[in-house]
Amino acid sequence: MVRRYDLNADVGEGFPYDDELMRLVTQANVACGFHAGDEATMRDACLLAAARGVLVGAQVSYRDREHFGRRELEVDSPTLVRDLSEQVSTLTTIATGAQTLVSYVKPHGALYNRVVWDERQAAAVVQVCRARTLPVMCLPGSALLELAAAAGVATMREFFADRAYDARGRLVPRADPGAVIDDPEAVSARVRRLVRDGTVETVDGSVLGVEADSVCVHGDTPEAAAIARAVREALDESSRAP
Repeated sequence: MVRRYDLNADVGEGFPYDDELMRLVTQANVACGFHAGDEATMRDACLLAAARGVLVGAQVSYRDREHFGRRELEVDSPTLVRDLSEQVSTLTTIATGAQTLVSYVKPHGALYNRVVWDERQAAAVVQVCRARTLPVMCLPGSALLELAAAAGVATMREFFADRAYDARGRLVPRADPGAVIDDPEAVSARVRRLVRDGTVETVDGSVLGVEADSVCVHGDTPEAAAIARAVREALDESSRAP
């Protein structure tokens, strides 16, 4: 049986690629205002998603617009739960007005990387998802997905087509050389390898097994649309394979 993958992208962050990305993806991670976006951009993204049959996800983050949500923060659990709940609630209201709904939650940036290993912050995300009966998306093997599964929260495992991995299966920090892969052909080759044998080559040259339900491309680079097209073609070809 041929494995089917969703394709997700970050949208509503103020970059001019949302329209084209929405023609290619099946899931849209909509910025909820804490790292980027506002009610107008959320509404636009939800309307586009509704028109094209794309699932809407709440891309929640630290309250950190100054650093685009990419600065790791120490936040107490009640504050983090409150901030995450506010973001999901705002997007839910806007999505309802656009004749769609919020279908899952995905942390953004530094929060995403933190909940891979930090059980306390991961538990805050799980609490919000459980309260709203929403699945959560993150790296396979992360503390977030393990806690979510234990709490009865549905999980989605994610593969990053345009980000480098280390030997532990974590994302290489953006400041490191080669962390972001912006060549559509290279990204396409990574996705084909994922589909073919379920592996990815890490930065140290080792081979890492990968389990994924959805493939991510970022929406904040000039190559975003070209990368998404390359990934879409690779996934479509795999779905037609005998």
